[in-house]
Amino acid sequence: MFPRTFVNDPAHMSHKNLNPVDPAHPKRVAIVISNPGVSSTTGWPVGFWWAELTHPYFKFTEVGYQVEVFSPEGGACTADAMSDPEDPSQWQAEDVISRGYKHDPAFVKLIENTRPITELAVEDFDCLVVAGGQGPMFTFENATALHTKFTEFYEAGKVTAALCHGVAILRYATLTSGEPLVAGKTVTGFANIEEDFADRSTWDMGLLENGTHIMPWRIEDEVGRLGGNYVRSGLWSGFAIRDGNLVTGQQNFSGGETADLIIETLGR
Repeated sequence: MFPRTFVNDPAHMSHKNLNPVDPAHPKRVAIVISNPGVSSTTGWPVGFWWAELTHPYFKFTEVGYQVEVFSPEGGACTADAMSDPEDPSQWQAEDVISRGYKHDPAFVKLIENTRPITELAVEDFDCLVVAGGQGPMFTFENATALHTKFTEFYEAGKVTAALCHGVAILRYATLTSGEPLVAGKTVTGFANIEEDFADRSTWDMGLLENGTHIMPWRIEDEVGRLGGNYVRSGLWSGFAIRDGNLVTGQQNFSGGETADLIIETLGR
């Protein structure tokens, strides 16, 4: 039984009262997800990956951070079908966190009404997180405002993060010096062994012809080409790494690890 004073005190009646260290000034995180697009390699509709939004969101809000959801163009966004825990493929059926948020009307509104990246003010947030999914590989090339904003966060010394195929942003983010942001940095992202696994899975399921690749290029290869140091853990292992104020996560099973590393860096 809760003590009467606890139950009757409105300040203690909400699960959202998480008593952060500085309740008047909670940490603020902007999560960017991809707008909908169409894959140029498969013809499939593509978007963000559920777990790469929901798992960090869950971790951040549990410690009292405020989170807002943005996309390059703003407006309604859609998830990759196979990231849906209720998709017939059962590819992510174990993802109970996303299953819960998918049926949370308030959370769904965040996805249906994302703010455009042009409304993201660096001074208003402590951290920027770019989530993945298939969408970034096909939509980020033309998301020039996102390229600029990612660099602005990084050069302002704010924690700047990307996860899974969201690490595609490092192909386009350039420092004001003209040097690729990723040059000389140690980062992770969707691994070649995971791309190979995903490709073979689509061949085995008859979704794509043998030899057809899901992605038009690969994170691991591009990081190396641009002068970055790519590292990874094992196949589908949760893994995140920080180099200065740049944080990266390996793939869709790394959302929690990425958020944990950000929280460890920012504190409460």
